[in-house]
Amino acid sequence: MLSQKTIQVIKSTVPVLEVHGTAITKRFYEMLFTKHPELLNIFNHANQKQGRQQTALANAVYAAALHIENLEAILPVVKQIGHKHRSLGIKAEHYPIVGENLLAAIKDVLGDAATDEIIQAWAEAYGVIADAFISVEAEMYEQACEQPGGWSDFREFVVQRKVVESDVITSFYLVPADKGLLAAYEPGQYVSVKADIPSESNTHIRQYSLSDAPGNPYYRISVKREEGMGDKPAGKVSVYLSECIGEGDVLLLSAPAGDFTLNQEDSRPVVLLSGGVGLTPMISMLTTLVNSQPARTVTFIHAAQNGSLHAMKAYVEELARNHPQLSYYWCYEKPTDRDREQHAFHKEGYVDLSWLQQVISKKEASYYFCGPLPFMKAINRALKEWGVPAEDIHYEFFGPAGSLESFS
Repeated sequence: MLSQKTIQVIKSTVPVLEVHGTAITKRFYEMLFTKHPELLNIFNHANQKQGRQQTALANAVYAAALHIENLEAILPVVKQIGHKHRSLGIKAEHYPIVGENLLAAIKDVLGDAATDEIIQAWAEAYGVIADAFISVEAEMYEQACEQPGGWSDFREFVVQRKVVESDVITSFYLVPADKGLLAAYEPGQYVSVKADIPSESNTHIRQYSLSDAPGNPYYRISVKREEGMGDKPAGKVSVYLSECIGEGDVLLLSAPAGDFTLNQEDSRPVVLLSGGVGLTPMISMLTTLVNSQPARTVTFIHAAQNGSLHAMKAYVEELARNHPQLSYYWCYEKPTDRDREQHAFHKEGYVDLSWLQQVISKKEASYYFCGPLPFMKAINRALKEWGVPAEDIHYEFFGPAGSLESFS
């Protein structure tokens, strides 16, 4: 337990963290990788370059300081991050390394303003916060390993099939190389793929949603090949998977993880909204819904640039023909002439509230969405403006979690 004095000191640093949080976390990662380059085998280098990891950590540190008197308030965030840590292979022994470098970064950025009293208070607070993460993640490691078909760390899987879904998305059907059982998972969860790319000095780990319903004799991931544009680099792992990995090749996977999951105890209508490759967890949820809850009304809405980039379209339309409780709607930002000739979409431009109100028959529903950050902001804003209760709004970030404050 933290003393009242320590709590007061931590809370006094909240305004400073609000201003200097990202500078501190940027310096933290610089120090961490200089002293421990082996950790470059765990962290996503692209997220580092784009500043996403630094921002996510700054938000987490800020939230911890803000709620230091009641850390249970951030337990959902701890569990969400814990899923990612377990999937990546972050262990208890990494936390002292992180703590040492985080405190050093605070001192380095704030200079004399980081008094001995502040550093000592943060050292105590970090110990408590780290213990919370270690405890949560220990349970996750145990559950992942001891469940039927479960395993610890990474396991070899063979690419049984490779299927092109669109101009940029490819599906990989994966089966255990040891021919053992497959661990169960919840619709919406993901696996981590560890890639040892010949031209790279470090291994790279990426997380991909499982894009089919549980219960199959395989896992399926559907990967968007990130070509890179402007300041955004090409996706090293997605390009490697798309161009270099074929049927018969072996990939290393962690056990399924993630807290963005379909509530199958809810019987109300459900609305699934996706943008781009954000449809992967939605397809898993959709397939599960029509198979296990045939009486539940489902509305599936997907946004893509055009038909050539729209993956699994025919699959969803076929499902709808066989399951009258399912309706679907396509929104294309820049439809091609062929899209127009074939009447392949329902709306041109972007998903907005007025259109959602037209295609969703009943507002009282459970909403799940995933996609690029601008898409998610727009959907979240529209649902809130419509008056959808916060408890009925569920979403997943690809990569480090964005700031909830940016979702206003």
